[in-house]
Amino acid sequence: MRWQDLRRSSNVEDRRGMRPAAVGGVGGIGAIVIVLVALFFGVDPSALLQQVDPGSSQTETASGTAAPDENSEFLAAVLGSTEDTWGAVFQEAGSRYEPPKLVRFSGTTRSACGSASSAMGPFYCPADRVVYIDTDFFDELSRRFGAPGKFAEAYVVAHEVGHHVQNLLGIMDKVSQLRSRGGDGNALSVRVELQADCFAGVWAKRGDQQSRFIEPGDVESAMKAAAAVGDDALQKQSQGYVVPDSFTHGSSDQRVRWFRRGYDSGNPTTCDTFQAQTL
Repeated sequence: MRWQDLRRSSNVEDRRGMRPAAVGGVGGIGAIVIVLVALFFGVDPSALLQQVDPGSSQTETASGTAAPDENSEFLAAVLGSTEDTWGAVFQEAGSRYEPPKLVRFSGTTRSACGSASSAMGPFYCPADRVVYIDTDFFDELSRRFGAPGKFAEAYVVAHEVGHHVQNLLGIMDKVSQLRSRGGDGNALSVRVELQADCFAGVWAKRGDQQSRFIEPGDVESAMKAAAAVGDDALQKQSQGYVVPDSFTHGSSDQRVRWFRRGYDSGNPTTCDTFQAQTL
């Protein structure tokens, strides 16, 4: 991936070297849930993070200064590309794109959805419109999931930004309403996640048309990352068998298919997973 010439976003906050002054305890069921969430990366963990004591202080205190590095530059470049891409998409639709902030942290930090832990993997919090990433996850993506490469990492960022797009479009609010009316939470979550994969594909296609950053093998690298974090692949790895009814992000084939759909079309209107009869 030729990312070095991409415009850098100013919406990146580096919290490495910061630590929460007091983080609410997560024990019992909450601790087990966080272990499970470590298998996935995705959208809004607030339902899980409600285990955190709401009265706990979540202020940050400095414990050192983290020097900028290549990952910081990379995150700013990819986020800048998503801003340019979605800015153009929203403008074409007669609207204005409001970009999210991206927080890079190490270990633990605070979010409007509760305490954020590196064990949870990257996620988007709709309450504060922030993408949270501990870039140690990129090493995990390469070593554990067998999906190395900068474009695979960019796919992770683009997927989380896809959730922000959903938030701006009111999709998350509608999904919350469906859940409150008794909708199947897991099935709705799968459609949310697959749509974010499709939106990541849209970014890849349109962003490359704008800046020509894709190199041979990059798209395959992103699809390999998508497949590696499919629910079936993760369940086989963690427990040796698959329980489709428990899926929350979609199977490997589904994640690859929807990313590819967005990439092939470059059109977000093709990403309506909620109307799709077959995922």
